[in-house]
Amino acid sequence: MGNRVSLFVTCMVDQLFPKVGLAMADVLERLGYQVDFPEAQTCCGQPAFNSGYRAEARTVARHFLNTFEKSETVVVPSGSCTSMIVHHFAELFHKEPDSLARVHALEKRVFEFSTFLTQVARVEDVGARFEDIVTFHDGCHGLRELGVKSAPRRLLAHVRGLELREMQPAEDCCGFGGTFSVKFDELSGAMGRSKVESIVRTGANTVVSLDPSCLMQIQGVLSRSGSPIRTMHLAEVLASR
Repeated sequence: MGNRVSLFVTCMVDQLFPKVGLAMADVLERLGYQVDFPEAQTCCGQPAFNSGYRAEARTVARHFLNTFEKSETVVVPSGSCTSMIVHHFAELFHKEPDSLARVHALEKRVFEFSTFLTQVARVEDVGARFEDIVTFHDGCHGLRELGVKSAPRRLLAHVRGLELREMQPAEDCCGFGGTFSVKFDELSGAMGRSKVESIVRTGANTVVSLDPSCLMQIQGVLSRSGSPIRTMHLAEVLASR
């Protein structure tokens, strides 16, 4: 793979967490990559897909395919959106052989941010300094569908001044789950509160994750409880100097 990467910033980053996209670009440029942002990008189609609207999800996914299929490499600051592209686009286009072939060609070049750094860029120390006690939240899609567990921890281990304290348990869901948090708000809230109890027990000042959607859920529970603990995306930590 070359040294040119395209950013897919996802709906959450575009609308709510623009600093995450900027931080990701900063880290990649620091490592010598040429970063571009295809302006035609919109959504990967996951909200519609998860809600059972397959035709609508297919329309959005087709636009993603048209927008990114000429990209050398696509880097994504979200485990759930990465998983949608590399695992579920094929499900959407299984009756369209030509589109399916395009999907399979593209999915090999789409990477979640921490996986790209450790497996493609082959770097674990990006020169970051972040003096704080942090704990790491494993998002469900990144952990369970992509198998991402050690990569972000290895990257955090090389951040100067950072102390990582693991939650017990670390792998419990935060309760967001996209439309799940809207349809099952009481259950989602209970899961979020349980996750925050685990965070508080670590004594960390900052919660780090790969998924902005998880961070939004966790930050909401923290804010409502009056907690001073903050949430940050891994890219923001790695962009710190």
